[in-house]
Amino acid sequence: MAKLTMILIVIVFLCLSSTISARPIYNKPTAYEMLEKFNFPKGILPTGVESYKLSPSGEFEVFLKSDCEFRVDGGYLLKYKNRISGKVEFGSIQSLDGVSVKVFFMWFGVNEVIRNNADLNFFVGPLSASFSASSFEESPQCSSGFDCNLQSTGCNGDVIEVI
Repeated sequence: MAKLTMILIVIVFLCLSSTISARPIYNKPTAYEMLEKFNFPKGILPTGVESYKLSPSGEFEVFLKSDCEFRVDGGYLLKYKNRISGKVEFGSIQSLDGVSVKVFFMWFGVNEVIRNNADLNFFVGPLSASFSASSFEESPQCSSGFDCNLQSTGCNGDVIEVI
């Protein structure tokens, strides 16, 4: 009787495990795909997103491999911390934390990004700058924080001539 019970348990276990493994695996969209669902180009996030969290209310956290810097049109230097947070709605990112822009010699936090037709408006407090959304079609590569044009080697290690 004990052997029969054990055999039945094994059969039930095998049936359940094959049913569970036959279910399709849910593939979570990437952070870049989620940006596009909210009407933002994927390029407002640099490459290197490791994970993200998005609540039903729109509050989010994005985790990068490390802090990141890169230049955008107009010569502005952007800095992303390895953790970025805020609240996203269709065409609007508010309460943004972890993104800064260097203006002259000072860093200012970017606290809001609004999609306005073909433009993106980046807000630093009450001030804003507008850029074409098409400028953000591709995700930028992070730099090490050095200005590659001022080094004797480029960011990819190629030797460059300094004039």
